[in-house]
Amino acid sequence: MAGLWTYALLLCACLFGCPGLIPLTTASQPHNQTPKLGFNSSDGSLSLDLPMALRVFSVDYHHVQAPFEIVLWIMLASLAKLGFHWSGRVPAVVPESCLLIMVGLLVGGVIYGVRHSAPPTLSADAFFLFLLPPIVLDAGYFLPGKLFFENLGTILWYAVLGTLWNVLGIGLSLYGVCLLAQGSLGDVSLLHCLLFGSLIAAVDPVAVLSVFQEIHVNEQLHILVFGESLLNDAVTVVLYKLFESFLRLPSVSGLDVLLGGCRVVVVGLGGLFVGLFFGLVAALTSRFTSRAQVIAPLFVFLYSYLSYLTSEMLHLSGIMAIVTCAVTMKQYVEANVSERSNTSIQYFLKMWSSVSETLIFIFLGVSTIQDVHMWSWPFVCSTLLLCLIWRATGVLLLTAVVNKMRRNAVTFRDQFIIAYGGLRGAICFSLVFLIDDFPKKRLFITTTIVVILFTVFVQGMTIKPLVELLEVKRKKRALPTVSEEIHSRLIDHLLAGIEDVVGYWGQHYWKDKFEQFNKKYLRRFLIREDHQARSSILRVYQELERREQMGEDEEAPTPADSRSQSRPLLPEEMDSIRRILSRNLHNFNNKQTPAYSRHTLHQDATMDRTRKPLRRHQSLGERYTYNIHAQWPQGEDGEFSGSHRMRAGLSRSHTVCSISPRPVLLDSPAPATPAAPAQARPVEPDAPAAREDQIFPQPQVSVGRAPKKQLSFVLENEKQE
Repeated sequence: MAGLWTYALLLCACLFGCPGLIPLTTASQPHNQTPKLGFNSSDGSLSLDLPMALRVFSVDYHHVQAPFEIVLWIMLASLAKLGFHWSGRVPAVVPESCLLIMVGLLVGGVIYGVRHSAPPTLSADAFFLFLLPPIVLDAGYFLPGKLFFENLGTILWYAVLGTLWNVLGIGLSLYGVCLLAQGSLGDVSLLHCLLFGSLIAAVDPVAVLSVFQEIHVNEQLHILVFGESLLNDAVTVVLYKLFESFLRLPSVSGLDVLLGGCRVVVVGLGGLFVGLFFGLVAALTSRFTSRAQVIAPLFVFLYSYLSYLTSEMLHLSGIMAIVTCAVTMKQYVEANVSERSNTSIQYFLKMWSSVSETLIFIFLGVSTIQDVHMWSWPFVCSTLLLCLIWRATGVLLLTAVVNKMRRNAVTFRDQFIIAYGGLRGAICFSLVFLIDDFPKKRLFITTTIVVILFTVFVQGMTIKPLVELLEVKRKKRALPTVSEEIHSRLIDHLLAGIEDVVGYWGQHYWKDKFEQFNKKYLRRFLIREDHQARSSILRVYQELERREQMGEDEEAPTPADSRSQSRPLLPEEMDSIRRILSRNLHNFNNKQTPAYSRHTLHQDATMDRTRKPLRRHQSLGERYTYNIHAQWPQGEDGEFSGSHRMRAGLSRSHTVCSISPRPVLLDSPAPATPAAPAQARPVEPDAPAAREDQIFPQPQVSVGRAPKKQLSFVLENEKQE
């Protein structure tokens, strides 16, 4: 552990010390430059400037500066993450994002102390083009589709209306604060306040994922918080660009506001259709990768990233595009590529998103140490308080409306966690640096950093104790079995049928229609014929296998659990197991039950009758049948009456057929007539008939021609006549 942190500090020294390296130079020309052709100044003849001597060792840092520093930053982030997981009980108390920000603050302070200048900051282009796409792609590819689409209405309710509520509420309230503090905040306009409200209302999915994956809340609460944060970013980025466009206009009219609303719809739906197109193209491409499985995972990353870049190029929602692309192509790509390719896709996505997330939190801490801060107590404190108030009121009001339309209502405890889990992160931090220069931009940057640190440290560290205190329902660790999945699908089909009968077009109706369309057209067109599952049960089993493999990799047992599961057996336990196995094997070898079918009901009379019969506990039906044999009065020919004869015949399916240890005389078969009853031996009163588990049927077939087979039921302990 100490060695890891020492190595990390050495990397820090390299990060702020490498730019100071200066390549060795000569008095006339640097050694690393190629010889130059030129004219002699004295006689004008052509001359060649050559180095004075051959150098054995030289340093050319500027040639590799950019990739070298990138590798060092990634190495520092990876070592910080590794040290976090080896830091004992710290991960149980402090979230990983908090420790990574603290590492970034430490590195930024060291760089600032050595250079006496601001450390490097995370640019908005680097964040939105390189670091954010892997995280959103990983979240969309492993998104639980069933839960997401079942709660899609509630998620959109929170993401769209909740975001508008927060943006307008925070923006208008901050403008009121600026009007009250005219002396220090008088130059902040309404559009500036709305612009700042749009970026500060962005709930960061990176911070939400890093915190909620550690507290393991129930699936419904997790998908509501995560889905809202994922779509919330798309809405806030669109609103931010809209208010930014309003600021650049000389005046804003009602027509501009109407066009702005239309632009929000176009940006969201445009990103949706771009992601859908690239997802289907990726699925179709994966169908033809059977002869080149090595490059199959590459198309997943290329088409997803291409959908994001295309949306950004067209000024559409890139987050919406990459999420839609990942959700669309997942089921078809997994069916087309091999298991090794699926494993490669899963591990690469997890690794890529984890590195990006770690770099984002470290750069958040590094970028905090700079000289552009401006402090205002009224503005900073009001922003922090308004973010909590408006989000809490928005969640309560919107949930009160949506609970009237939901079958499973969102409880008050879940509402509290949703409101308290609105963590801010790199989204708003990157957007605030994109604001055009104006006198209070530095105040906006400082306030954004304070809100991020407060939500990540205070709310992120206290949400786990609050979940335990409120006894919020936790996530089930065990994966569902095939039987549970089949029963769940049976319920879905049943509800879809009920909705179809009553004429109600609910979510189960549309889900069933999409499944039919997917099975009839999309799967036939996008999946290879040799990979199409012939049975839906087989497809469920394959899906559960993949989920179980991924779950085992993600949720490895703790050392204490592994020790408890792999406890060595005691010697007496081993002896007991050995005796049980040997006894059961001996009994199994001695068993000989006559095999029969509905076509051959006879038994071999020459079979050895010295073996012990197979015995088992009888059911209530068998015991009742035996009582009929033993107590019911019989006729002169030893036959039961019609109803009880039928009861005796039905009890045959509950009885084990075996060979009795004593020789038994079988009755001659009755004449083969349609009304011929089954014969049964009379029961002696003094026979040991109390042993109810000794009833064994002896099926008998007549030798002559008979249209029907007849059975004769005989007691095993009956005396030989």
